[in-house]
Amino acid sequence: MLAEPAPALSDLGLGLVVVLLAVRLGRASGSHRYWRTSFWWAGIAALAGFVHHGFVKFSDRWDGPSWAVISAMVVIAVSYLLAATVAEVLGPRHHRTFWLLRSVGIVAYAGLAATGHAGVTALLACESLTMASILILWGVAARRGHPMAVPVIIALAASGAAAGTKALDPDVTGRVALDPTSVYHLAQIAGMVLLYFAVSSPRRPEREPEPSPAT
Repeated sequence: MLAEPAPALSDLGLGLVVVLLAVRLGRASGSHRYWRTSFWWAGIAALAGFVHHGFVKFSDRWDGPSWAVISAMVVIAVSYLLAATVAEVLGPRHHRTFWLLRSVGIVAYAGLAATGHAGVTALLACESLTMASILILWGVAARRGHPMAVPVIIALAASGAAAGTKALDPDVTGRVALDPTSVYHLAQIAGMVLLYFAVSSPRRPEREPEPSPAT
């Protein structure tokens, strides 16, 4: 018997789909390894969510730590999503730009922690700043005519809309016999599938060779 059947099974479905997409990305020619790694972490996080909602929820002792671990997995997935974005939009050698953008969420969380507001909710809220950075980069790419920009932005917008379903009133989602968390899991499948199609066979702009570092 599952502690929270609908959230558990919907997370299981999301996890299986995303892991399958990660496997397929591994076989797709031309897809950047950062995309694949992001999909793997997102899929593993969803499968861990199945265990959390299905079984860990029975334990008051392990409920919090389990959710913290899953949140850390999500943070890693978002980090690789940012790394893939930087590599696609700016080029593979912009490591400093990646760390600069990645530090935004980290510094924001550190500030909240210093004021006594540390926690999983605060951590995930700060990750929204990283997602904003990703969207801004793809917006810049769209203005430059990057052929991957529009499909990726649509996929990210779909994922953002899916996340918004968590704020729905349970009476609304109850009309389809689901809770907001379960609706979010199922809606997130569409966003991940769209992102897979956007990055599995990417059309990249021609880049001028980056200058070699001075010796």
